Amino acid sequence: MSISLEEAIDSVLNIQTNLNYEIIPIENAQNRIIAEDILAITNLPKFNNSAMDGYAIIYEDYENELEIIDTIFAGDNNTTLLQKNKCIKIMTGARIPNNCTAIIPKENIEKLNNNKIKIIQKVKEYQHIRFIGEDIKLNTILIKKGEELLFSQITLLASQGKTHIKVYKKPKVVVFSSGEELKLHYEKIEDYQIYNSNTPSLISRVKELGCDVNFIGQAKDSIESIKELIRNSLDADLIITSGGVSVGDADFTKGAFNELNFKTIFDSIAIKPGKPTVFGKIENTFILNLPGNPLACSLVFEVIGKILIQKLSGSNEVYLNFINSKLKNNYSLRKGRTTIIPGFFNGESFEISEKRSPGMVSVLSSCNSMIILDKDVEQLTTSNLIKILPINWKFFTNKKKDFLTHE
Repeated sequence: MSISLEEAIDSVLNIQTNLNYEIIPIENAQNRIIAEDILAITNLPKFNNSAMDGYAIIYEDYENELEIIDTIFAGDNNTTLLQKNKCIKIMTGARIPNNCTAIIPKENIEKLNNNKIKIIQKVKEYQHIRFIGEDIKLNTILIKKGEELLFSQITLLASQGKTHIKVYKKPKVVVFSSGEELKLHYEKIEDYQIYNSNTPSLISRVKELGCDVNFIGQAKDSIESIKELIRNSLDADLIITSGGVSVGDADFTKGAFNELNFKTIFDSIAIKPGKPTVFGKIENTFILNLPGNPLACSLVFEVIGKILIQKLSGSNEVYLNFINSKLKNNYSLRKGRTTIIPGFFNGESFEISEKRSPGMVSVLSSCNSMIILDKDVEQLTTSNLIKILPINWKFFTNKKKDFLTHE
């Protein structure tokens, strides 16, 4: 019996994982999942310093003529203190004198004779001073275990002098195909045969999601051939394949799974497209068998497969996120089953793809997102709020737009 999409997702979220880690240089850590909390080992700034090129003063002296008694450059270990009606020329980033209570930007002074200056703009106490720890305080958590490391997290690590960090190993994924009616894209085919597009697509997508991927070939139409490929892949964290689990006489994948003591977690989802989706485990290797129809295969992977990979990566972000928006055009459908609908989100509205038959291969090349409709939905209008789930999401456009926010 088919389970709901919500139940299928919960089944994936509840799997038990045994994640391993490795130590790598921070320069190689982009898009990896960190396996430890990172605490600040130093304050930033480490000392009170100047935010401007200008003059360090005692605030109470700002109305007086001030004599320049010294110059402090960034990196200097200068301990000169200010005196009454004196100032020190200072550069951005330089440590300020201990009794400095304001920095005057160089453009806000008038130079006088006898090495003196006069301030010509209003002054606030403590202006243009960067205080110790105002950016990062010692011992605060900078990055939490399970976060993905992007360029901004690399910045944090470098600011603390971290050279190497502990990250989870990339999930090891094996992809194989079955069905002799399909030919791989590098094989010669006859007029009555078709190419297998699912396998290259899945390999590419899994790589994009940060996994180590191996392709181990295509099985012949026999249980023994499929069993051989499965046995060869049981050192992986995850095996992904598609098709071969329906009730047809030539579908051998399910039989091969069962002969290898496959433990079923679920074997059907009440979703359109993508009902014949199977998820389970052989020994310590999870297996996701997706529908054979190309569009159905890809759409179900974008929902179930991505969550599974997030779990196997050690990420603490495992829930699908979305953007609230509106439909470009009204849409109606027959209710009764949760439905995945691909389309294109332009930043203002979501346009449903005209083509979306489960067996099509061209659809997602012109789509960047999808919506998932509850089984009770029959009608959506342009006034309805919808939830858009991204597929490929750099979020650029081929049309120039004003991206500034105005009143």
